Amino acid sequence: MAIPGMSRLIATAALTLPLLTIPHQSAAAPHSAGAVQSGSPSGGPALSSVIPAPVAVRPDPRATFRLGALTVIRTQPGSDAARSVGDLIARELRPATGFGLPVLPVAPRAVPTISLLLGARDYRLGDEGYRLTVSPTSVTIRANKAAGLFAGTRTLLQLLPAEIDSPRVVRRVWTVAGGDIVDYPRFAYRGAMLDEARHFHTPSEVKAYIDEIGRFKVNYLHLHLSDDQGWRIQIDSWPRLTSVSGGAGTGVDGEGPGFLTKAQYKDIVAYAAKRYVTIVPEIDMPGHVNAAQVAYPSLTCDGVAPAPRTDTEVGYSSLCIGSDTTYRFVEDVIRELAAITPGPYIHIGGDEAQATSDADYIAFQQRVLPLVAKYSKTAYGWNEIAKAPAASTAVAQFWGTGTTEPDLAAAVTTGTKVVMSPANKAYLDMKYNPSTPLGQDWAALIEVRDAYGWDPATRVAGVGENAVLGVEAPLWSETLRTLDDIEFMAFPRLPAIAELGWSPRSTHDWDSFAARLGTYGPRWTQQGVNFYPSPQIAWS
Repeated sequence: MAIPGMSRLIATAALTLPLLTIPHQSAAAPHSAGAVQSGSPSGGPALSSVIPAPVAVRPDPRATFRLGALTVIRTQPGSDAARSVGDLIARELRPATGFGLPVLPVAPRAVPTISLLLGARDYRLGDEGYRLTVSPTSVTIRANKAAGLFAGTRTLLQLLPAEIDSPRVVRRVWTVAGGDIVDYPRFAYRGAMLDEARHFHTPSEVKAYIDEIGRFKVNYLHLHLSDDQGWRIQIDSWPRLTSVSGGAGTGVDGEGPGFLTKAQYKDIVAYAAKRYVTIVPEIDMPGHVNAAQVAYPSLTCDGVAPAPRTDTEVGYSSLCIGSDTTYRFVEDVIRELAAITPGPYIHIGGDEAQATSDADYIAFQQRVLPLVAKYSKTAYGWNEIAKAPAASTAVAQFWGTGTTEPDLAAAVTTGTKVVMSPANKAYLDMKYNPSTPLGQDWAALIEVRDAYGWDPATRVAGVGENAVLGVEAPLWSETLRTLDDIEFMAFPRLPAIAELGWSPRSTHDWDSFAARLGTYGPRWTQQGVNFYPSPQIAWS
């Protein structure tokens, strides 16, 4: 099994797509997604082997579908979005099968068909849910929206043998277990975060991560674009942010340079959108601003530029809260980011502002949170923003290690929504064990079972299910330089967080999850993903 620093396996990047389902009657009783069946009669994965666990599974051992050279992909007539999903899944399936898999609005009669259809007319499915039905002649994914079709195709990929992710043709029988799946998410927000500031990761690496997280129905990628070490996004009105603080030596330990141009950022946003992942940009403030102040000393209270920092200390920098220049800077950054970010959120950081007094911190948030709304976005920040009354219309991201947070509990009574990212459960940069060669351990050592063993709706006193928007798995990059490093720390823990965000509480079962995760190892191997082979999992 690969470890950090080993050469990546050569693999063709997979694309992410959704499929449609047609209702199918089965004599089999509904199956709880919390249990795992053995493989299908044809030897492929069982219908219940999916991560995240579906809401309901009804196997039908008489209804196995065989993917073959004559199979076509039919998409909803007149829907460009459904056609786009069909094109994606076709490109994912062609390399390993060698089949043409034409994508058509109408399928010829009497040929095996994968159908992606809109108009499920099932309110339970919402925008992202789907119904997947497998019969001997067809696989049908039906959804209310194209996002649901995409989610259904993520399930379909897992129902095919692991070799489906091979970049080269594999000569074998390609089957999908028969039956019916009804599935929809528990929480609307299921995120991952990638720290671009401490070590810059290239657009191609970000896109690869988008492909990998999308396999588990993660629908938001939060990009941490600024910190004390470096600034990683082009801002036209303040060009020295990138020319100085995105230049050589601006990463931890003097790594660098690197930043995203607006064109590169927009390309990532578009790439993610085709995979139903929404980008959330973060500019951290009023703390974590040393890099901005190196580029623009006018952002300090004394007008003196601080020294560049490439260490990993925190809590020493602050914008000058009483300065008009500060708010001109903040508004310019928010305005330019909002203009290139179609998603609903702008993350304004707000954590570890020890160099800002409590009074100044609240005064800052009272001015800045409404600025985000001015540019038609929802403000989003780390849970410290809950101290400000203006956070009532914002999203607060809990990152603590405890189970009480009085300011947050009070804020939810005024309307604040919460994304759960407890550092001792969801931080993917924490070491697995003391000998893990990457990562940190200040919050906890987090093995896979630790990442899986909590409930977002009961984690923090006073923050119940109705207040929880979802979950996110942050990955800070102080020790992570390459995509291999990112993958080693993210997988296999990210699927655990993804299941907490998608699957109903009733399916939450460690033994079931561990068994399903064990069967995913060969898929990561086929994809060339440098995952950590946790000893807690019996890998296939």
